[in-house]
Amino acid sequence: MSNGLLLLPDFLLIACGFLLCRYTALDRPIWESAERLVYYLLFPVLLFNSIVKTPLQPAQTLGLAAAGVGVMLCGVALAFALGRWPGVDARLHASGAQIAFRFNSYIALALAERLGGSQGVAWMALLIALCVPVANVAAVWSLARHGGHNYLKEIARNPLIISTLAGLAANSAGLTFPEAVATTLQRIGVAALPIGLLAVGAGLRMGGLKKGPWLAATLLGIRHAVLPAIGFGLTLALALPPEQRHIAVLFAAMPTASSAFVLASRMGGDGPYVAALVTVSTLLGMVSIPIWLALI
Repeated sequence: MSNGLLLLPDFLLIACGFLLCRYTALDRPIWESAERLVYYLLFPVLLFNSIVKTPLQPAQTLGLAAAGVGVMLCGVALAFALGRWPGVDARLHASGAQIAFRFNSYIALALAERLGGSQGVAWMALLIALCVPVANVAAVWSLARHGGHNYLKEIARNPLIISTLAGLAANSAGLTFPEAVATTLQRIGVAALPIGLLAVGAGLRMGGLKKGPWLAATLLGIRHAVLPAIGFGLTLALALPPEQRHIAVLFAAMPTASSAFVLASRMGGDGPYVAALVTVSTLLGMVSIPIWLALI
């Protein structure tokens, strides 16, 4: 299966969520409950469990870490700079800015395993562990500021940020769980991806991007063209070995996170707009990822 086709199951799950919500008895109120389940339990457990089990070894991968964090910071800066352009709708920007810098870690890990085996997975997990806190803090800050929420309070109680920091602390302490507990956490985390993608589809409004097409095009351009180019340049500047270069560029070219829709919906943003952006980003990733990997 090609790298592009690896994204097809994720898009099919989004399509299934859309069809279930529109044409069956599983209507919107059910999916609102599913969104809360994903946001407060499934995604946090997945993040915590993934980070705890990952041998980070940052001292051996400083160049790779620098490339990944550099890509993330560039994405955040470019996304927030768009909010200063005249005529940009503040609510749409607050909701959609995260699209430009957040990434789908599940797809990233799947493709990293295909490209680099267990070593590729370990390198990608390091980038995820370093960049998830930055991405989540930036996304929450944008939504909290626009929605009139107390920023520090939202950061302190955000389940995605809490679970990431807890995972890093547990990893540093060498924490391990009994087999029964580890298996339970694993099974809870596995449910996050399919339910989260189904919730994205259930919240999809086909006309969502009509509210801000220019903003949508720019955010998606940053995510799928600008950041991979920056990632490629950083790998050359840092003289990364070929194997790490593939992982760094793959990370930079990821489609946006499916949880972006859940975060926007839960914090009073424009959920349908973000859901449409997530769907388009997943489609674009099927095309752009093979292209960027071929350029390497």
